[in-house]
Amino acid sequence: MAEATTQVLIFTYGTLKQGHGNHHLIEDLILQQDAIFLGFHVTHQPHPLVIGLHGIPYLINLLGHGHQVKGELYSVSTRGLVRLDELEGISIGHYERLPIELYEEGKEGVLVAAEAYFAHRSFGERLWERKGKVGLTEFGEEEGKGYVRIEDRPHGCDVLHDITSFLSNNSEES
Repeated sequence: MAEATTQVLIFTYGTLKQGHGNHHLIEDLILQQDAIFLGFHVTHQPHPLVIGLHGIPYLINLLGHGHQVKGELYSVSTRGLVRLDELEGISIGHYERLPIELYEEGKEGVLVAAEAYFAHRSFGERLWERKGKVGLTEFGEEEGKGYVRIEDRPHGCDVLHDITSFLSNNSEES
């Protein structure tokens, strides 16, 4: 990779996966030698995976709830990690990057320690409850069709404000 500094293993489960709306960033990181695809992986323990407003997928840090989640594992340079953190809104409290244990699909006996982008703790559990505690095993092609890219959202759209409004609304819309 381009930098001789720390490499971080990042588990992607949503729009950063191949064939989804933000994979172009991963492709760019690979071209810049700031990321390497390591294969298809699954979470060792169940975690909730839900789809929020604008079709945004969220992994929620509630170990033992939901399902084992399928995704992709990448080794990412420090420089690449800065770009991923920016996309995921780490600095504004949209997501937080936390440890997760995985195994390579088909090789359940060998655990891999990585990190993943989880819904921020300020709203993750409430989102899980609001979505009826029903989660997915994978953010697939069908779910990806509902994702609205940042540039395609209404001008002035504030995702955190939208989440707060959604969570405080008592109606059953999703």
